[in-house]
Amino acid sequence: MATIAHCLFCFDVLVASLEKREHLTLPQVEHLWARYQSKDEPGGRTTLQPDHLDNSDHAASQEDGDDALSDSDPGLEELSGDEGEPPAEGPADPPSTLQIPSISRLQAASPSSASTSSIPSSISASSSRQALDDPSSKTSSNTSVFSFGRSSQQPSPTLKEEQYPLFVTWNTVSGRGHKSLRGCIGTFESQELSAGLSSYALTAAFDDTRFAPIELGELPSLAVHITLLHTFTPCAHPLDWSLGTHGLRISFTYHGRRMGATYLPDVAVEQGWTKEETVVSLMRKAGWSGRSRDWRNVADMRAIRYEGKGEGCGWSIWREWRAWIDQDSENKK
Repeated sequence: MATIAHCLFCFDVLVASLEKREHLTLPQVEHLWARYQSKDEPGGRTTLQPDHLDNSDHAASQEDGDDALSDSDPGLEELSGDEGEPPAEGPADPPSTLQIPSISRLQAASPSSASTSSIPSSISASSSRQALDDPSSKTSSNTSVFSFGRSSQQPSPTLKEEQYPLFVTWNTVSGRGHKSLRGCIGTFESQELSAGLSSYALTAAFDDTRFAPIELGELPSLAVHITLLHTFTPCAHPLDWSLGTHGLRISFTYHGRRMGATYLPDVAVEQGWTKEETVVSLMRKAGWSGRSRDWRNVADMRAIRYEGKGEGCGWSIWREWRAWIDQDSENKK
C-alpha cells in the first residue's frame, strides 16, 4: 500500500524540479523517514497518522484521476491483463552513507487562496474517449484512459522494485482546510515505484491540462495523495462491484464513439452515491449526455473493478522532515 514515505518522495521530486536541483531517491526517503519517526525514542515520538497528515477529500481528487486525451493521442498506454499484482521483492536497501542533495531555504510567497468550492464529478474534465480493454483478454489492450507520465530522471534500480499501477493527486488546501483538486494523473500500467512516482508527481503537477502548472509559491498550500492500484477484475455487469472497496473503470459506445472513464475506490462513498448514481456520473464524466434513466441502454458497456490503497501528506510534514534532515546533516559536520 502507499505510505507517507511515498508522499514525501513525491514532494521532494516536485520541489527539486522547481528549484532545479537533484531530489532524494525513494530508498533514501524511506530510510530518512524511518529515522525521523524514531529519533526521539524511547521518549516516544508520536507516529503520525494519515488523518492527521492529509485528511484528504478523496472525492475531489480521485474522481478526476484520468487526464483528457484525444483519440489520436500517441501517448496512450496499454493495460496488460495481469497488471496490479505486485511481485514479492521489495526495493533495495539504501546505501549506508546517504548523500543528501542540498535544499535551499524556501522563501515562497504566500500562496493564492484556494478555491472555496469543491469540484463535483458532473463538471470534471472529460476523460479519454478510449475503449476499455476487452475484459475477456488476459494479455493486452490497445487503449487506456490515462496519459504517459514524464520521462523519469531516476536511474535504473539495481534490484527489482515493487510495481503497481498508480495515481498521484495534488490538492490545494485553504486556511480553513478545504481541499480543491490541483492536478491528478495516473496509469493502469504497472510502474516500478521509484520511476512511476517521480514521473507522475511531475506529470500531475505540470501536465494536467485542466490546470496551470504548479508554481513555487503554491507549495505551502499543497497536499499530495498517492493511490496504488491492484486486483483488477472484469465485472459481470456495471453494478458488479462494492461501494467503498472497488474503483470502477468503464467503457461504452455512444454516438458511434468509444468512451471511457474511471473513479478510484473512495469517490462514491465520499460523494454519498449509490452504485447506480456512480455509474451514471462516471458515464457523464466520459462524455455521455443521455437521460439518467437510460444509462442501461448504451451499447457494449464494459466494466472492470479494482482496489487501491491510498495515503496522503501535507506540505508542513515534508517541510518539517526536510528541516530535520538539514539540521541532522549540519550536526554531523
